[in-house]
Amino acid sequence: MNTLFSFRRCPYAMRARMALRYAGVPVEIVEVSLKNKPAEMLALSPKGTVPVLNADGVVIDESLQIMRWALAQNDPDDWLLAGDSFAALWMEKLIEGNDQIFKSALNRYKYAERYPEQPMEAYRAEGALFLQKLDELLEGRDYLMAEHPSLADIALLPFVRQFAHVDREWFAQTPYVRLQVWLQRLLESELFISIMKK
Repeated sequence: MNTLFSFRRCPYAMRARMALRYAGVPVEIVEVSLKNKPAEMLALSPKGTVPVLNADGVVIDESLQIMRWALAQNDPDDWLLAGDSFAALWMEKLIEGNDQIFKSALNRYKYAERYPEQPMEAYRAEGALFLQKLDELLEGRDYLMAEHPSLADIALLPFVRQFAHVDREWFAQTPYVRLQVWLQRLLESELFISIMKK
């Protein structure tokens, strides 16, 4: 049996759970208290971060790797964009930009009091550059890379959601209308709602 150690509000865990659910991989989810991590999880992955997947003895402790592993089992709607190597490569770069650059801006924006070097608005402006790029990608289509959801949409969703929720009023007034619609569509999807149930 596959076991996923997860924390419901962690964006990395969210995207891993969405991929596992989409792929139809049977998995037992163990909700973890980040203040009291289970010994079983720490024995599998000493770094102590979620998510951690124990896939029949194979331990995967990076959310993107968990997503790829799930899609290797089953990818019915072609989240990996298998027939378009250029789009698949561009998708990799987009996820990399999210995980390395946007996530850093998000952390500083969300926890601005921990980063007094600049005002919160400066960190928000940093992140907004990425949001603008995403909004441009959505011109003429509903999803970032294709006419259907891809790995990029699901990998980025929890982070864009978190950024938007720091100051919902600000986000609602941005010119990123296509991105606002994209976010709402995914948050209202059966897939997202199903993984957020307690």
